[in-house]
Amino acid sequence: MTDLAGAVWRKSTRSGGSGGNCVEVADNLPGVVAVRDSKDQAGPALRFPPTAWSAFVGQVRHGLR
Repeated sequence: MTDLAGAVWRKSTRSGGSGGNCVEVADNLPGVVAVRDSKDQAGPALRFPPTAWSAFVGQVRHGLR
């Protein structure tokens, strides 16, 4: 399992500014993209290979058009 101690987390651009349901992504670590719930920062984080994350984001963007 990849250590996330050096992760730099950022909120999704689709997250609202008033709190609520937010997703944070850390894509600064080699070989992994981590995703977590911003309301539970000490909780679990999903880990994806960068190619899988890129494919997912591409599909989401394509679906929103």
